[in-house]
Amino acid sequence: MMEYQYHYGLKVRCYPSDKQKKIIEHNINGSKFAYNEMVAIDKELYKLRKCKLYIKQVQNRIDYLKKRKESTKYLFALHSWLHQFNVGTDVTSMAIRSYKAAWKMFRNVHSSGVPKFHRKQYSGGFQLPNRYSSKVSTPSLFNGNIKFVDNKHLNVSLIGRIRISGSHTRLMVEHSAIRIGTVSVSRDSIGNYYISLQLASDSPFVQTLNITGNPIGIDLNTENFLTTSDGDVVDNPRYYRKNKKQLAKQQRILSRKQLRAKKEHRSLRDSKNYQEQRVLVAKLNNKVSNRRNNFLHETSTALIKNHDLVVAEELRSKNLLKNHALAMSISDVGWRTFLQMLEYKAKVYGKTFVTVDPKNTTQTCSHCGYLMKGEEKLTLSDRTWTCPNCNQYHVRDHNAAKNILAKAI
Repeated sequence: MMEYQYHYGLKVRCYPSDKQKKIIEHNINGSKFAYNEMVAIDKELYKLRKCKLYIKQVQNRIDYLKKRKESTKYLFALHSWLHQFNVGTDVTSMAIRSYKAAWKMFRNVHSSGVPKFHRKQYSGGFQLPNRYSSKVSTPSLFNGNIKFVDNKHLNVSLIGRIRISGSHTRLMVEHSAIRIGTVSVSRDSIGNYYISLQLASDSPFVQTLNITGNPIGIDLNTENFLTTSDGDVVDNPRYYRKNKKQLAKQQRILSRKQLRAKKEHRSLRDSKNYQEQRVLVAKLNNKVSNRRNNFLHETSTALIKNHDLVVAEELRSKNLLKNHALAMSISDVGWRTFLQMLEYKAKVYGKTFVTVDPKNTTQTCSHCGYLMKGEEKLTLSDRTWTCPNCNQYHVRDHNAAKNILAKAI
């Protein structure tokens, strides 16, 4: 896949049959089990290595655990249910690869944390590698181990022919020499199924847009979603706040049904009333998430298509969320997701996106460069102000957006 110049991600909705749903469920459990097995082995190895005295039994156990980590054959030999439920060896191999990638991420970014046990959840997924026969000269969407059958069906190893819907039709018409890489099959908490495909090609997936000659700076804030250096303001939709009361009411009902099921010593997975309410709450959360993502996609695409250079302030949402007064507003607005969208869409459309240090962008006059200090320093409640040096009137967010653009230039 790395030999190709262009890479693209595609996610489609799929509609498996009852038989296929069972296959997906077994492989989700198998993938999670293989991952947790690696976590357990490493935990045991860590405890055994702390023993500084040489004991033959301890050393033999260490050697045995090392062998179990190297190959998946021990996993299937020790746990016969994996064979019984037809869990694919590719599924467990990809889970082990994900575990190793998690350790690599921890070594590079310590804040990500060490790999932990994956708890059993209503949502889940597994990965599959796509393979092409040596007889295939040009890999495409239609000749691999995982391939498109037609516009409405995809053939996936282990699962078989499955019906799909999504935005894949354009790729099938415009591109033939596209290689399919790793494929992820997932199920959300509502019970919807999705397939994500990693694609690669030597030709671009999206045509590069013409040069507009328009740079723009954007200031992100909670009062409104963003303000541009041109003076345009995009309102904050506040999707979570609008649904907060309804969601809180349904979550209280869910909590009561959970307590009732526990008092009657019934399993939550077998309690129909609890499961119906759980799905209702999940749908409400999903509705908020989908509406927010749709808004962020539309706004980011418009900015990238209409400007050659887009400049934003470098925000660290994790640090900002420590402010409990603004935590909910910051989570609701989705700044980090928005900046990630701008970054990858700029690469796709051949535009430029950069982030700059936001230090003093609010306190500096964009007209004369005067920096507000001491008693003159602006507070969050100061939405408009006049520069004491040049008497220039400023709208707080518009002035910050101008300074952000100036920093990048």
